[in-house]
Amino acid sequence: MAEKKRLELKRVRELIDLMIKNDLVEIEVVDGDSKVLLKRPQPGHAPVVMQSAPAPAGGVIVGGGVEQIQQPAEEESDDLVEITAPIVGTFYASPSPDSKPFVKSGSHVDEDTVVCIIEAMKVMNEIKAQMDGTIVEVVCKAGQAVEFGQPLFKVRPD
Repeated sequence: MAEKKRLELKRVRELIDLMIKNDLVEIEVVDGDSKVLLKRPQPGHAPVVMQSAPAPAGGVIVGGGVEQIQQPAEEESDDLVEITAPIVGTFYASPSPDSKPFVKSGSHVDEDTVVCIIEAMKVMNEIKAQMDGTIVEVVCKAGQAVEFGQPLFKVRPD
């Protein structure tokens, strides 16, 4: 049993070294029923956390986050922040077609507020705001395909 834990710890250390060597922000490795997800903060960025059930196939997912966006000079001076898609999939604003959306324009969110679901490979991934603020705009529509890094929401941070 102790030998197995040493092997697992060694594998995690190898993944950390891989992240550092390749300057990766996030890495997820799925091997059968085991899954390892490592993230490190980016300067000036708040990470977006995705929660999912174990995936059926192996692979590596890299990236995801919240990015500052530039506002034209004629708009408000407040800096807005985008919550971006951490994965490729289908955007859903509510838990089911007949339910209310998780958030809408004007909704106040905190770090743990679920703002949407992105379905990828038949797995529903809850996307959390990871910041305190007010939703200014919902950029995507329910059922829309989203790409990695695509803006989902514009938020005015508190």
